[in-house]
Amino acid sequence: MVTGASAQQAPRPPAPDTTPVHDPVIIRAGDRWHIFSTGFGEGPHGLIAARSSRDMVDWQKAKAPFDRIPDWAAKAIPGARNLWAPDISLVDGRYRLYYSVSTFGSNRSAIGLATSASLDPAAPGYGWRDEGSVVESRPGDDFNAIDPAFMADADGGHWLALGSFWSGLKLFRLDPRSGKLLDPTAKPLALASRPAPAGAPAAIEAPFLFARDGWYWLIASYDYCCKGAASTYYTVIGRSRSVQGPYRGKDGSSMLEGGGTILLRADLPEQDRFRGPGHAGQFRDGDGTDWLVYHAYDREARGAATLRIARLRWGADGWPIAEAR
Repeated sequence: MVTGASAQQAPRPPAPDTTPVHDPVIIRAGDRWHIFSTGFGEGPHGLIAARSSRDMVDWQKAKAPFDRIPDWAAKAIPGARNLWAPDISLVDGRYRLYYSVSTFGSNRSAIGLATSASLDPAAPGYGWRDEGSVVESRPGDDFNAIDPAFMADADGGHWLALGSFWSGLKLFRLDPRSGKLLDPTAKPLALASRPAPAGAPAAIEAPFLFARDGWYWLIASYDYCCKGAASTYYTVIGRSRSVQGPYRGKDGSSMLEGGGTILLRADLPEQDRFRGPGHAGQFRDGDGTDWLVYHAYDREARGAATLRIARLRWGADGWPIAEAR
């Protein structure tokens, strides 16, 4: 028999670790889900944070991939203190983790690559090997080399989407063997942009590409993150028959002109809790279910950046609807 006093003294399971989470990306390996996100706080999780779960509900911190900023990145981007907006994929039996190095408001930025044979720290071959710089941007360039997203097309071509503000989202072709630029001298292709109001920046970032039913889909975030519950971020989606675009919304509007179809937006005013949903990443499970991971700012937690997960339900018109869990 368990007495009331004993029951009160019994240890409680740890609460799910879902905050602070910013710029998340998700993947499944075996019976575990893994999320990587921008680093917050001290220690290894202050560089890039890692979490894992068996059910996408009970998230707990996992072993972080870095214990310090790579030497090349610290030299290339003076003042960088953490690594941003990672992207995770499995390519030819090895995991590729693309990550951003920058300082806020600057396009003196870089994207690096690290690889590992496993995501399980107890597995043989586990261990992140930094492969160095993939692409960099400098003052004078019309793009910002952050927010990477890997894509393999139907013909075996490998691509990296990236970009934040400046002239918008860009696409680079990759060498499938190395995961780095196929032609370092090639100019990036334009994926999406927004006309900027006079005197204001073009608020667009966080590309993500995936394929479904013969279409390539581009997700992007519009307006402003990083202001807590005052964030105005929202997420749009468009599609194209070519990975290179042009991407258009359901109404035909071009994402090269600030168009697209809204996929995620803040709670309705009468709910008014999760604000500024954005920086979304998709993952298709083995049963064909498409999941969307993103962050939003929780008004009930002083605007903390919080992990959110939605299932994508595909309508009869072939367009997705995000259903938050």
